[in-house]
Amino acid sequence: FPTDRTTEIGQLISCYLGKEKNVEDHTIHLLFSANRWEHVPMIKEKLHQGVTVVVDRYAFSGVAFTSAKENFCLDWCKQPDVGLPKPDLILFLQLSPEEAAERGNFGHERYETSSFQEKVLQSFYCLMEDKTLNWKTVNASKSIEDLHREIKSIAEETMQEVQNKPLGELWK
Repeated sequence: FPTDRTTEIGQLISCYLGKEKNVEDHTIHLLFSANRWEHVPMIKEKLHQGVTVVVDRYAFSGVAFTSAKENFCLDWCKQPDVGLPKPDLILFLQLSPEEAAERGNFGHERYETSSFQEKVLQSFYCLMEDKTLNWKTVNASKSIEDLHREIKSIAEETMQEVQNKPLGELWK
């Protein structure tokens, strides 16, 4: 699931991303984190039931985007998400900013400018240096079929490796 735009917090985030509302940078970062925390009970419940949970973006996106802004450091940005359920796998779909801009609807939401995206990419690279996390980079310029095949293979392999592993906590 991506950011849940149906909760009150999610609706505010949606208005912010759609440029309908301005929210101070620290505040919006904390709201994105709060939106993730809203889902922790459901995530844990599903995992305990043996369900594989797939999340679009999760904490890493929020940290990368906020830390790309002026006067924010990676450590401050990570703090609100410390303790979230730790993912067994983080897939980073790598696509050049030029190719990303060619895809549908680019530029309609806040942050969708090439110069800002370049800063975000640098923040992601910093996050990928954390060897306690299982980052896998995938070339997203492939066909949808090839990309699907590769992601499915990596996911199935990871599920086999971690099936009896206890749930960890992010950045603890």
